[in-house]
Amino acid sequence: MIEIPEAFAQSTVEREGEPGAAWLAELPAIVEELLERWGGVPDGAVMHGGVGVIVPVRRRGGAGAAVLKVSFPHPGNVHEPDAFAAWEGRGAVLLHERDDERFAMLLERARTSTLAEVEDGDEVVTVAGRINRRLAVPAPPGLLRLREQADTWEQGLRRDAEELAHTLPPYAVDAAVATVRELGHVQPDTLVHGDLHPRNILRADREPWLAVDPKGYVGDPAYDGGTLLKSRALTLLEADDPHKALRRTLDVFAEAAELDRERVQRWAQFHAVQAAFWGRRHGFRIARGGPRLDWLTELADRLAESLTDGSAGRKV
Repeated sequence: MIEIPEAFAQSTVEREGEPGAAWLAELPAIVEELLERWGGVPDGAVMHGGVGVIVPVRRRGGAGAAVLKVSFPHPGNVHEPDAFAAWEGRGAVLLHERDDERFAMLLERARTSTLAEVEDGDEVVTVAGRINRRLAVPAPPGLLRLREQADTWEQGLRRDAEELAHTLPPYAVDAAVATVRELGHVQPDTLVHGDLHPRNILRADREPWLAVDPKGYVGDPAYDGGTLLKSRALTLLEADDPHKALRRTLDVFAEAAELDRERVQRWAQFHAVQAAFWGRRHGFRIARGGPRLDWLTELADRLAESLTDGSAGRKV
């Protein structure tokens, strides 16, 4: 039986309560069952992400190395295997097997080092942009269309702006609402990662870099530029010239992804405003309260304001 990492067990119970504890109790047996069914044996220490465990395995019969990923049943993970199946290994790890009822997949094994460990900022953004471009393929039916979320996004922004104590200027919120109205309702039927940031891009052997942990959304590929910008916020805002660093990041990503720069910027601004409100209402996974949460929320505010300068047609 596998040993569940203590930090993962604790965070799962804190987040999910009794259902999380019940799932954790069943998890070792679930892993054993899947390994037997899919012909794998454990081949290293159990790792984990935010909602799932990753077990390195060696496949029997000379089929090579893989990982077994089992996630806590959660709506955000429903379409992960659908995305992998559509990509067929182009820019993302290969899907070998899936069990949707168990929220489990057998995946190609990549390395443990991530794009976030690369020091050259231009390289980080270029790789992410190229991955974004490769993942932008026609979407299969049945996945979440982001355009269907537009009304909910707008309502949420307006409600948060009214109900929460915050320091975002009205023009920043207005710009995010304008993005939803002007870009949110009409989006292409293109598959997008949905959570594309450097920690979700791993070094690999088959290709230099491969994406993992997709949400499997359908919409504007520029939407994922916002996830990337949020992950780079600290680096950008602590630069000697934050405005110049932000411009550079937008330019490099848009060129590598072959996307319209203004669309990338506007989606990034929307993401930043959303994050600023989300942190105040719910906290973040890495900080639920205290000074660290205040710091992260302030960071989101600063990013949102910096990106707003170029909204409505004016470029940062």
